[in-house]
Amino acid sequence: MGKQRILVVEEDETSLEHLVSTLNSADYTCRKAGDGRKALSALNSGEEFALVLSDVVIAGVDGLGLLEHIKANYPDTPVVLKTAASEVSLVHAALWSGAYDYLLQPFEREQLLLVVRRALEYRRLKLEKRELQCQIAARSEQLRVLERSYDMTLEALAGTLDWKAAHTQGHQHRVAAFSIALSRAMGLPGDQIKIVARGAFLHDIGKIAIPDAILRKPGALSKHELALMREYCRCGYQMLKEVPFLSEVAEIVHAHREHHDGTGYPRGLRGEQIPLGARLIGMTSALESITSHHPYRAAESIRIAREKIESSSGRQFDPELVRTFLSLSEAVWSDLRRQIGAHIHREG
Repeated sequence: MGKQRILVVEEDETSLEHLVSTLNSADYTCRKAGDGRKALSALNSGEEFALVLSDVVIAGVDGLGLLEHIKANYPDTPVVLKTAASEVSLVHAALWSGAYDYLLQPFEREQLLLVVRRALEYRRLKLEKRELQCQIAARSEQLRVLERSYDMTLEALAGTLDWKAAHTQGHQHRVAAFSIALSRAMGLPGDQIKIVARGAFLHDIGKIAIPDAILRKPGALSKHELALMREYCRCGYQMLKEVPFLSEVAEIVHAHREHHDGTGYPRGLRGEQIPLGARLIGMTSALESITSHHPYRAAESIRIAREKIESSSGRQFDPELVRTFLSLSEAVWSDLRRQIGAHIHREG
């Protein structure tokens, strides 16, 4: 790192030479300016100054005018003003306007160098803070891009389930849309809603490990087939648990078929033992399934779905979630179904 450059502004030639000599002896590099106009010319020349040391009263442009110009055009350059006792009121105004510090004449060599060192340290910290903020902003943008890439990958994974079981096409997207709407109605924070949405996209991911003959079977499953089918929650959990940014999602996937009263699977969890996201997706998945066509039954209306969910409050579903769900109109869910249907049609 080279010597730090200081612009010294002083009308009195003797005082100017003395200041420059003192600063040079302390290993700083100085440029001299005998009045305000010369100081502005030096600043505007493209030469970078780590500090400006100026008298308050100078010809051309006074110290306050020079300070105003520096703060507007070179905000990282601290300004130290030197003044006589009779000019202290001007210095107070300058401090309010952004001057770093002042020196009251006459002052000792060590006093001058102490103020200069402090001003330069202030500048260094200010520049480091700005650099850190830029790095954080750049890192945040990288994370946003990476996060979006992750989410696109999750949507692609969800699409593989449509291929595995054609009669459930769009199920993951509709459950995600329903889950986001219900999460917002519950007042969940944005970060939690993102986790719920990812859980909704991936809640059935374990079905990739289930034989096609079981997934596509049009009739009732045998006892053995049902046991195999119920393993999909555990399979999904095993697939996702080692991915760091999906650890909470994995728990949702594992528990979304648990029931509020403990009669669900795979672990028989009950009440608040079930993660909130899993309770929520368990209900929105049921809503989507009731209102969709299946090989073994026709789709039912939103109204019928509301009645079925309400009747299962406290047994299959969390009563608080059911109350929030029922507080939303039927139009919310039917509109979301139409929007997702149109989106899938365009993408197809």
